[in-house]
Amino acid sequence: MKSLSDIAAETLALALKAGADAASVTVVDSRSLDASLLDGKLDHIERSESLEVQLQSFAGQSQAMVSSGSTSTADLTELATRALAMARLAPPDRFAGLADKSAIATHFPDLELDDPTQIEADPLMKLAGQAEAAARAVAGVTKSAGAGASTSRYRFVRAMSNGFHGEGARTNFSFSVSVIAGEGDHMERDYDYSSAAWWSDLEAPGLIGTRAGERAVKRQNPRKVKSQSVPVVYDPRVASSLLSHLAGAVSGNAIARGSSFLKEALGSKIFADDITIIDDPLMKRAPGSRGFDSDGLAVSRMELIQNGTLTSWLLDLRSARQLGLKSTGHGRGPNAGPSNLYLTAGTLTPRELIADIKEGLYVTELLGHGANGVTGDYSRGAAGFWIENGQITYPVSEITIAGNLRPMYQSLTRANDLRFRGSINAPTCRLEGLTVAGA
Repeated sequence: MKSLSDIAAETLALALKAGADAASVTVVDSRSLDASLLDGKLDHIERSESLEVQLQSFAGQSQAMVSSGSTSTADLTELATRALAMARLAPPDRFAGLADKSAIATHFPDLELDDPTQIEADPLMKLAGQAEAAARAVAGVTKSAGAGASTSRYRFVRAMSNGFHGEGARTNFSFSVSVIAGEGDHMERDYDYSSAAWWSDLEAPGLIGTRAGERAVKRQNPRKVKSQSVPVVYDPRVASSLLSHLAGAVSGNAIARGSSFLKEALGSKIFADDITIIDDPLMKRAPGSRGFDSDGLAVSRMELIQNGTLTSWLLDLRSARQLGLKSTGHGRGPNAGPSNLYLTAGTLTPRELIADIKEGLYVTELLGHGANGVTGDYSRGAAGFWIENGQITYPVSEITIAGNLRPMYQSLTRANDLRFRGSINAPTCRLEGLTVAGA
């Protein structure tokens, strides 16, 4: 059986033999197992396996990408021929092309992304079942909305005609539970989850289940609030969205198109002086970690926001060429993007962060994607809890939060409760003077 490296090398050779001026090949072998339960009984189980060869061929300044699930020499030859034919039909792109040989990554650190633990269906179902049982045991929870667990592993090799060769493997284990509190027209749902590259790093299922149940119960009997301008505090579960909007706005692709509200902001103050936002692709066992980017370039830790100042764009090779700059190693396929992006923790506890708020909103859920990347205008549906005299009081729902991201970022203060759960993370954050539109 051909190894992934053998498949990549053969495909690359066939692409060049077919007449491509340059080529890049990625071979991915992925396997996953998913199980879901409802009321302690197996609801669904699925195992999947796939092998895909992705070929990017260049004809001058034109390019095309095609893929195949077959690795026979005949099919790879056809793949190479088809890719070149498509590239010759594509319009030229003077910013496209592989990196110079002198710039490609050659050192690949061990980021501990591949756990050798083999997990089958029984441990997954047990994990989901324990989380669901803990959630159902919370007083006020009336029914389960389901629990699930999954495991996946993918291996990949990327080879390019400029001499780059990189490979790696990544595992992921996760489980989640969702429950309902209340009856009839007064039901409220909430959830919790845990996800990790290593099986041993998962949180305890009892903790996840209890947290999901307690959240659902607290949301019962939500009230409406009148429209007003108040401080808004973002729970860590939703605070990461503020960084997602930032990442999109400082992506080199958006800057090159001129479609970002931050297109003139490089080197200027975006946040308060004490705010630092870091992108670190070299964190061990983290979901966004990688030893090289999709252009085959080296990656490194970056302080994207340093003392409140925007220090750089997130650049892949193509957007860097458009802007006359050097890639920052943020290639992620067709666009540039972050790896492990996080807002560093502050010094205040969440309770201290809200202590002086006479009236305000504590947000635990956001709906929609209402941020205009061109203008920075922000409007999202939300639910959470009302703050009165520094205390979180009753639940609220069916409200909208509106503002503009530039002044929102300027007013941001943060708590000390940063936890790493996904590839974008932030502690509890407070923003001033947002418009809360309610009943």
